[in-house]
Order: sequence, then C-alpha cells, then structure tokens
Amino acid sequence: MKQYKIVVLFVFLSGFLVQCKKGFLDRTPQSEITPDIFFNGEKDLELYTNSFYNNSAVIPNAEGVYNEDDDNVIKNGLSDFLTGKRVVPVSGGGWSWYDLRNINYFLMNYKKAQVPAAKHYGGVARLFRALFYYDKVATFGDVPWYSAVIDIKDSSLLNRPRDKRTLVMDSVLADLDSAISWMNTTKSVEKVTKWTALAYKSRICLFEGTFRKYHPEFNLPNADKFLAEAAKAAEELIDKGPYKLYTSTPDKAYLELFSSKDAKDVEVILTRRYSNDLQIWHNVNYYTLTASYGRPGLEKKLVNSYLMKDGTRFTDKPGYSTLQFFDETQNRDPRLSQTIRTPGYTRIGNTKKLAPDFTGTVTGYQLVKFVTSEAEDFYNRSTNDMPLVRYAEVLLNFAEAKAELGTLTQADINKSIKLLRDRVAMPDMDMAAANANPDSYLAGQYTNVSGTNKGVILEIRRERRIELVMESFRRRDLLRWKEGHLFAEQFKGMYFPGVGPYDLDGDGKVDVYIYTGTKPTTTGPQYLKLGSEVILENNTGGLIVVNPQIAKVFDETRDYLNPIPVQEMQLNPSLVQNPNWK
Repeated sequence: MKQYKIVVLFVFLSGFLVQCKKGFLDRTPQSEITPDIFFNGEKDLELYTNSFYNNSAVIPNAEGVYNEDDDNVIKNGLSDFLTGKRVVPVSGGGWSWYDLRNINYFLMNYKKAQVPAAKHYGGVARLFRALFYYDKVATFGDVPWYSAVIDIKDSSLLNRPRDKRTLVMDSVLADLDSAISWMNTTKSVEKVTKWTALAYKSRICLFEGTFRKYHPEFNLPNADKFLAEAAKAAEELIDKGPYKLYTSTPDKAYLELFSSKDAKDVEVILTRRYSNDLQIWHNVNYYTLTASYGRPGLEKKLVNSYLMKDGTRFTDKPGYSTLQFFDETQNRDPRLSQTIRTPGYTRIGNTKKLAPDFTGTVTGYQLVKFVTSEAEDFYNRSTNDMPLVRYAEVLLNFAEAKAELGTLTQADINKSIKLLRDRVAMPDMDMAAANANPDSYLAGQYTNVSGTNKGVILEIRRERRIELVMESFRRRDLLRWKEGHLFAEQFKGMYFPGVGPYDLDGDGKVDVYIYTGTKPTTTGPQYLKLGSEVILENNTGGLIVVNPQIAKVFDETRDYLNPIPVQEMQLNPSLVQNPNWK
C-alpha cells in the first residue's frame, strides 16, 4: 500500500508541472486522486512537502548561489540585465505559478492526516508560500495573491488584476509568523525549521523595508514596520537559536566554511547537499579555473573595499589606486586572501604556491571561495555542500535593519558585526567613529544614504558585500537600495603601469608579461597582448578594463522591476504592464 501511495503521489505532483491551457493556477486535482490517499500520516506529509524544495527560484541550486555576475564578480561577457537588452518576453520570464498551486493544495488538505506533526508541516508550507511570493514581489512588484487552489472554471479569479504589493507582503508576513509559530525547533541543515523561518523572515523583511525606504516613487508605506520585523526575527534567532559562527584560525576559517565537503552546521542553517555517493555534483572548481565559464574575477571597487588589517581604510592610503597587486594585497582583511588568490596562495591538499592565472580570470582577481582540491577540477565534479542560509547573514540583517531604523547601538554591533570581524581577527567596528567620518569612497557608490547613521550604514554595507560575495545577494541588495547605477559603471581589474614583466606574488619570478607586437618565445610567464588579451584604461597603462566596447545600461524608471510576459497579458486583460516596459 505504501508503494502505491508513493507512486500515485509522484504522478500527482508531476501534474503540477504540466502547462495548462490558461497558464495560471488552474489545474484542478485529478478526479481519481483524492486527498485521503495522500494525507494519512506523517510520512505522507513529509513526502509531499519534499516537493517544495524543487523550486530553484526560492531554493537555488549550486549555480544559483556561486554564479553571480553583477558588479561583484565580473566575466568576459555581460548579461542582458547589464546591457539593457532585456525585452518583454512572450512567455516565461519568471511568471510561473505551478509551485504555488502545489503549496495551496497541501494547505487545503494536510489537516486530514490528524497527526501531531501536521502543524509542523503546515508551517513548512506557509514558509514556502512566503518564499514563493517574496520572489514574485521582488521580481514584479504587485502580483495576484492566491491562498487556495483555483477552479479552472472560475474566470473571475483567473482574470483578476494584480493585488497591491502592500496586501501581498502583509500576507507574506502572516505566513512567516505562522511558520515560525508552528514549525519544529529540531536543528536540520537539509530541511527547514523554525530557525530557518526566522532567518528567512529577517531577509525578506529587510528587503521589503529598505525597498520601501529607498524607493519613494512607488509610494509604499510602513517601511519601518518591516525593518522592525527584520530586526526582531534576527534578534530572536541570535538570542535563542542554536547557531554561531564557524571558527578555526583567522587565516583559514572563512575559506573552510565554503570548501568543506559537509556543511559546517554550527553556522550553516540550510544547505544543498552534494556528494559522490548521491551522484550529485556541481561545477564551482571548473567554473573558477577554466576559460569556459566567463573567467570570473572580483571587480576592483570590491577589492578596494576590503579594510586594512588594522581596520583603517585601504582607500585612505595615498596612491592606493596605482598600487600593484603584491602591494595592494598586503596586510588586508584576511577574507580577501580567502576569497581570491593572493601572494602565497596554495590549493587545498597541495603546497605549490600559485599566482593568479589569467586564463581563468578576466580581472586578475581569481576566485578561491568554494574551490576545493584538485581532484574535483573536472567538469561538474565538485561535491562541497552549497550554503543557502548562513548565520552570518542573520547578523548582517540585524545590524542593517536597526541602523536603517535609527535604533542601532554599539551593543547591537558588538553582538553582530563584531562576531564577523572576530572570526578573522579584524578590529571592531566603532559606530561613533563611523558616523563622525563617513567613508567618502563608499558614499560615492551608495548615493542614497544620508542622515545621522550614514557612516555606520555604509560600513555595514561594506561588511555585507565582503562577507556574502559570490553568494548571489548583490543584485537584490543594489535593487532594494536603489543603487542601480552601479550596474552600469565600467568594470575594472588589476593595475599595470604598462608593458613589461610582472612578479605578482613577490617570489622573484615573472608571472605575467604584457607585450605589444610579436609574442615573446620565452616560456614561463603568462603572456597577455596589450589591446586584445588585456585592455588597460589609458591604452598604455592603468587598471584593466573589462568589456569596454559593450555599453552597460540601467534605466532608473524601469529596471527595478521585471516585465510581465506578453502571453500572460493576452490571457488576462486585467494585468497591467510594469512601468516603461514596452
């Protein structure tokens, strides 16, 4: 009987993926499949809710984590998002609702199981509905709110207009609070729990609160309500949760967190599992080491943002902008050398020192975060777990929410940002000093920050960018802060004063030779032809410029929201396109 139930459930869930004629939440349950088949016990509830994890828009796979390509990680090509070439799609474009129908069907029927665990799984479903709608609101703004399965014959519901963002996000907040109240507290790195719900609530409410604060053009009220909810959720997790930051030694702990085969569950709240035994792999080693995936590298402004090891600003140093690689990487925040190759870098399991390899990075700042041993350098053979939610993010969410509210204290910083800096033996953040002397370098990037907490908000954003780089937070951060102009700026890399040989790691050997004319025949260095294999901003010398021939565009009147597909607007005449999408 159990085998039969599993097979039928698989058929039932598969039906959710079949595109239906109307294209929107209108598949009714197959008449031969009744809720009684599926909702008889705890195992049935668990089996059903396992399907919720398959929605990569809310629970990303590995590539959805490490493969960011905005202004943090730069590649040799540019996405349509960066070049302004996005168009209104005919179909697709993220306007998909099948996962919502799956969740709502469960919520309509799960209580039939009549087991104590039903409350927990009801909370799981409410959390996933909140995550589903958060993704939709962050993408499109106003969207229709549906809390039940729609009958295919109900044209009034199928053809209704979008609900206001305010209504949808209030409903998301209610779902999050229910999930937190109902879900188990048993710690799990693979399945969502009350702690996961608290972490997600801090993320979602911080997004919504700052979006409302920095986007007056949308006339969205109650920004402070969401910021307060973000801070409250984060603080509950900090004070009552079973998590802390992973630590070992300052020069290794941050890198170990991401290269570990098994997620460091002292800090990682939710992860994607990968392993040879499960025959599930991802591609991060190959991605960072070959020329096949865009040659990713950190952008110069991000490298400049790392503080000196004594806590002073690198960009306050005289002549910082023309320091060569070896000099600019000395005595910096240890997270820099655990994110990119710096002098003395060695692969895990090897003692050979390696300089940056320009065949694998377009900026020269070659990524090492997530990179494991050489045994996994082949295509799609990486097996380290991929963290989706970390305690570190919760600490950052807490500090930012309170800073934006104007209620942040030094004690709040000491229970959040200080812990991140302690892990890598960096000096503490001084709130009063930050506000007394806001960093002009950061202020030139984050142009909408003002007020008495300007300095500390800038410093929290610095900390967030450095701590969460390559974890795909950056795009939504810039969108919620209304700093889209940063997507359109010229991306740059290392500084080279001109043609000639360069010893990048200070070992006395030439690592890179920039040349003109005929390529030298001497073996050993990496040869880069000026003007083709490497372009410098002043033609003969300066910072590397990446894709200077491709214009980047960000339309402030349009690009903070995505367009609704043409087909959906034809099916439902009540839908109104987002502003300035033609």
